[in-house]
Amino acid sequence: MLNIIDQPRFKCALTAMQTVQAIPGAVPILHSGPGCASKLNDNSGSGGHYSANVYPCTLMGEKEVVFGGIKKLRNTVENALKVMDAELFVILSGCTTEIIGDDIEEVAEEFAEQGKNVVWAKTPGFKGNNYQGHDWILSAIFQQYLTKLPPAPKIKGLVNIFAGVPQQDPFWLGNLREIERLVQSIGLTPNTIFGPGRSIENIKKVRQAEYTILVSPWAGSESAEYLEKEFSIPLLRYPILPIGASESGKFLRKVGDFCQADKNLVEKVIEENERDFYYYLERFADTFLEINLLGKRFTVVSEAQYALAITKFLVNDMGSFPLTQFITDDTPKKYRKEIEAEFRNLNYGIEANVEWSIDGDEIHNKIKKFDFKGIPLVIGSSWEKEIAKQIGGRYVNVSYPVISRLIINSGIAGYSGALRLLEDIYSSN
Repeated sequence: MLNIIDQPRFKCALTAMQTVQAIPGAVPILHSGPGCASKLNDNSGSGGHYSANVYPCTLMGEKEVVFGGIKKLRNTVENALKVMDAELFVILSGCTTEIIGDDIEEVAEEFAEQGKNVVWAKTPGFKGNNYQGHDWILSAIFQQYLTKLPPAPKIKGLVNIFAGVPQQDPFWLGNLREIERLVQSIGLTPNTIFGPGRSIENIKKVRQAEYTILVSPWAGSESAEYLEKEFSIPLLRYPILPIGASESGKFLRKVGDFCQADKNLVEKVIEENERDFYYYLERFADTFLEINLLGKRFTVVSEAQYALAITKFLVNDMGSFPLTQFITDDTPKKYRKEIEAEFRNLNYGIEANVEWSIDGDEIHNKIKKFDFKGIPLVIGSSWEKEIAKQIGGRYVNVSYPVISRLIINSGIAGYSGALRLLEDIYSSN
């Protein structure tokens, strides 16, 4: 029997068109109905090569459902190539086109054979959500675009970096740039494909990298593993987004060892960053210790990335105690044991209980029963604002949907990101 999901935290796989839009020079072509297309880009400031709401779509109707939509797709791609100044086009399929059996692969290959940079990815909503769609799109680009390029030599010290899912993660670009900064600070050259200043040239360089670093508990694993298998690029899958001194230091040492960076330089970078980080913490120690401002117990309601990373930071760096942490991104079961193990691997012998749930009403009913032993702290999406108000707690919006705040270029990764997160926590209502 089907159940109604209250307060959803993600969308269908087709929404991963935003992954394409985050690549400068790339444009998604949707083979779907108009209803799908109009409801996907609701994230403020989602951007794109042209605009968040400028993209070709076949606008499938009853006629195409009955007789097939391949002809319309072919015409849409052909016209897009004529009028849109882009370097890469990615055809994405919706539920309807997958159900009626339209072969988007055939159309994409027709144009590819003509020398056009057109690839395809099947992203119907009934197959998965936009976290998975993100991975499918990257896999499609790597398999269909990179493999057709002529051989190229490895670039010494070049490291591919993949982290949060564009747009779905509100801090995706700020976090990515901070991770780039950390990696670059230990003498390596980061290569990323998302955001301003990047281009299709960065995609081309992906296979020339000596290493790939995936900073994610699970999202993006499939495509990163493909790079390792197809192009023999060693992969470091680091499951914890580094927030604060404890995890950032671990991250830098792990990356340094994996990528054979200068160990003396790594330790110097950690020492310099920790000096500044602890200086700021000491300046406001009285604020952090004031029990009337905030209790010491918290809960996170978010995707696996932030539930894990914020728990690590608040326990290991700030001495807080975790209540049950709720993971809402429908994490595939094969990754759950590893993630649960990380929640048990906290300082001071502390362990955090984890619940996997995509139903907001169910989660909120459980939070109401928690004993925070002081002023509650609830960290999550905009859906958590009301429950925090009901229990007299503080609330911070860090994950989708983001309605109660504006995020432009902020990030909460690294040393500086942790300080920004503390500002948000202690400035919250």
